[in-house]
Amino acid sequence: MSRAARKQLFSMADLLKRAYKALEGNLWKQTIDTEQLTGLLADSQEVAVSMGTQIEAICGEGTDTVRELENYCETLYQITQSYGNPAMQKELLRQLKQQLGRIRSRIGKDVPDRLEAVFLPYKASMWDSLESIWKAAKEDEEADAYVVPIPYYDRKPGLSLGEEHYEGALFPEDVKITDYHEYSLEMRRPDIVFIHNPYDDGNYVTTVHPHFYSGNLKKYTEKLVYVPYFVCAGEEVPEGMALTKGVCNADYIIVQNENEKEQYIQHFQNRYPGVDISGKLLPLGSPKFDKVRSAGRDDLQIPTEWRQMTEGKKVILYNTSLGGLLNESERYLEKMERVFRFFSKRKDAVLLWRPHPLMESTFSSMRPELYEKFIKLKTQFIQENIGIYDDTPDMHAAIGLSDAYYGDLSSLVKLYQETGKPVMIQDVKAE
Repeated sequence: MSRAARKQLFSMADLLKRAYKALEGNLWKQTIDTEQLTGLLADSQEVAVSMGTQIEAICGEGTDTVRELENYCETLYQITQSYGNPAMQKELLRQLKQQLGRIRSRIGKDVPDRLEAVFLPYKASMWDSLESIWKAAKEDEEADAYVVPIPYYDRKPGLSLGEEHYEGALFPEDVKITDYHEYSLEMRRPDIVFIHNPYDDGNYVTTVHPHFYSGNLKKYTEKLVYVPYFVCAGEEVPEGMALTKGVCNADYIIVQNENEKEQYIQHFQNRYPGVDISGKLLPLGSPKFDKVRSAGRDDLQIPTEWRQMTEGKKVILYNTSLGGLLNESERYLEKMERVFRFFSKRKDAVLLWRPHPLMESTFSSMRPELYEKFIKLKTQFIQENIGIYDDTPDMHAAIGLSDAYYGDLSSLVKLYQETGKPVMIQDVKAE
């Protein structure tokens, strides 16, 4: 249980104590205000039931605290039967006071004082943007870390919700997954929530479930932390990525360096004069760099088919991004077709094509007139065995296996440069 939820339980216990004082004052009056007394008893029971429900949902059944709360509720009921019997009322008030003391003590024992951090990824392929932070939280003896993959949806033309996707089964085996149906943000109130999707309803290709928009998450946590799913290949942080709703709502944003921090600040000053966000920008690097630096060729878990296709050959990682697609859609497809045709004739090299995870969805929602052409090209690449088609969630296998990078100037370039292997940026216009 989070420290925030624990603190809330103690606050509710304090509320019961104040209600007890009011009950005591009412019962010792010469003329009891029955209506006020009934309201106090009902409110006290409602608070006690709410506490018990929250504790059972998080700690399970059979705790001493819940048993004491049940005894407390029974005493409240007995008070309703004691009107006109001062001796009985005095005894019940004595019991009630003792029960309140035990409830507070039991909370301290049943609900440990631990930090609770929850990670809310939506695409398994973007897990590397959170992984090293999760590992550090998991190793902290005073913290509990939960990974709760959340559902997302394709956007149809007109931005209505399309097919639902859930990738909880695609995460690495060492990551213990908690089903989002079983993790109640409202009930658990995690101390820290980490997200890597900053767009809320502003993404025209996909959207996470609205319950997990950053504006809603802020209601249930004291610290909302946004960790970008990308790293900047060039020197500029695009304005559209710096001014998202997730950035605005987050308590902290992890940025790569001081230069990137200054760019975020400048974008905000240009759009919102007088707004200073410098205090919530933390130049700590990127977990994506942590991942690529730690991965070695010997650590790769790749399909046998990949090893057979690459034996004795150079492997070229071909990365196609959404930015290139949207800027030069038809010409972009023609470029891809030429690249595939070139590598289909090579005996000394194999192309490992890794399209952006949202490429097919982007064609469907934003370039529907070219969707069938893309699907035809993709099908041809796979069926004619032109190269390796990589739609796996983990890009690091492709980075580790390949000998060089070819493709768009995307965040993957910045990561690939960390390996020291050659990088070549494609020119869509070049024949």
